[in-house]
Amino acid sequence: MTNSSPGSVGNYRWRICALLFFATTINYLDRQVLSLLKPTLEDQFGWTNQQYANIASVFQFTYAVSLLLAGRFIDKLGTKSGFSWAIIIWSLGAMMHALAIPMGEFFLPALGVFGIIAVPVSVFGFMIARFVLAVGEAGNFPAAIKATAEYFPQKERSLATGIFNSGANIGAILAPLSVPWIAEVWGWQMAFIIIGAIGFVWWFFWQRMYDHPSRQKIMSDAERIYILGSNSNSQEHEKKANISWLVLLKYRATWAFTLGKFFTDGVWWFYLFWLPAYLKDQYNLTGVSIILPLTVLYSLTMFGSIGGGYLPTLLTAGKRSIYQTRLRAMGGIALLPLVVLLAQPFGTVSVWIPVLLIGLGAAAHQAWSANLFTTVSDMFPQQAVASVVGIGGMAGGIGSVIITQVGGHLFDYYKAVSQIETGYAIMFAFCAVAYLIAWAAIKLLVPVEKSIQL
Repeated sequence: MTNSSPGSVGNYRWRICALLFFATTINYLDRQVLSLLKPTLEDQFGWTNQQYANIASVFQFTYAVSLLLAGRFIDKLGTKSGFSWAIIIWSLGAMMHALAIPMGEFFLPALGVFGIIAVPVSVFGFMIARFVLAVGEAGNFPAAIKATAEYFPQKERSLATGIFNSGANIGAILAPLSVPWIAEVWGWQMAFIIIGAIGFVWWFFWQRMYDHPSRQKIMSDAERIYILGSNSNSQEHEKKANISWLVLLKYRATWAFTLGKFFTDGVWWFYLFWLPAYLKDQYNLTGVSIILPLTVLYSLTMFGSIGGGYLPTLLTAGKRSIYQTRLRAMGGIALLPLVVLLAQPFGTVSVWIPVLLIGLGAAAHQAWSANLFTTVSDMFPQQAVASVVGIGGMAGGIGSVIITQVGGHLFDYYKAVSQIETGYAIMFAFCAVAYLIAWAAIKLLVPVEKSIQL
C-alpha cells in the first residue's frame, strides 16, 4: 500500500466520478420528463390518477426486476461495456415516449384480440416506452457503484458516491427548468426527444475515458498504485468471479441493504413522480409556474447528497470502524425527514413552507442514499458489488410500486370527496418515518462491520 497522500497522486479518479455524476444527471432528467408533463398529458388524454400511477408502476416494476438482472449483467460484462449498453437502451426508451400514441395504436388492437389488456391507447403507448426506459436505467446505479469501488479507496467512496448521486438532484433541478419550456415552444414530443438524445453525448466520452484502473493509460502510476494498493479486492482477475444470488442472500449484510432500499426508495420516487401533481392539486401550479418551487425543492437535495457523503468523514474518531461511523451518520439522517410531517398542517400559510420542508426531507433521502449504497462496497468484494446493489435495487423498486399504487388509489378517492389534502397527508406521514424503520432494520441485522469473503 502506498504512503502517498491523496492529493499528491493525481486526480483522474475524480474525472471518472464526474462522468458518473453526469450519467446520473441524465438518468434522472429522462425519468422526470413524464411527471412534469403529467398535467399536459392528463388534460390531453383524460387520464385519472390511477392510470398515471399504472404508467409509473410499469416503470418501477420493470426497473426493480431489471436492477436484479443489471447487477449480474454488469458484474459479468464489466463496468465499461455494461454502462455503455445501459445508457444506449435508456436513451432510446426516453425518445420512444414521443411515439407513445403510434405504438399504442399499433400494439393494443393485437393484444386486445386475445383479451390480454384493455386500457386507453395513450396509456398503453406510454407503458411501452416506460418499460424500455426502465430496462436501460436500471444499469446506472449498479455500474456507478461498481466503478466507484474500482476507482476509489474505501475512505473516499462515500464522498465519491455522494457526488455522483447528487446528479439525481441536478437532473431533478434541470428537468423543471427545461421540460416545460421545451414542451411549450416545440410540443411535448420534442421534450422527450431532446432530453433523451443527451445520453448519446455522454456515451461518446465514456467510451474514450473509462477503463479499469489496472489498464488505464491516462492515469499516473502513482494514482494507480494508490487505488489498487488501497483496494485489496480490486485485481482484475477477481472481477470475473461468478457468484450466485442464493449465495449472496445468505449474508445478513445483503438483507440489511435490501430492507434499507425497500423501505426508503419509494419515498424518493414519490417525490419525483407526484410532487408536480401535488403542487397542481393543492396550489393550482402548472406549466412555467411550477418551475421555481420545484427548482428550489430539488436544489436542497444536492446539499444532502454531497453533505451526507462527507458526514462519515467528519464523524470518524477513535477506533470506530468506517461502517460503524457510517451507521451512526445514517441514524442522524433518519431523523431529518420527520419535518415532512409539518408540510400539510402549515401548508395553508404558504406554498413555500411545504416546498422547503419537503425539500429538506428529500435532501435527507439523498444523504441517506449516499451512505446506504456505500455500505455494500464497505463489506462486499468488488466482484459482488453490482449484484448486491441489484438485489437491493429490486427490493427498492417493489417498495416504490407499492407506494405509487397506494398513492394513485388514495388521491383518486380523496379527490372524489374533495379532500385531496388528506391523501397527501397520509403519504407524507410514511415519507417521514420510513428512514427510522429502515435504520432499525439495518442496525439489527448488521450492528458492526463484517468483511465478507466469497
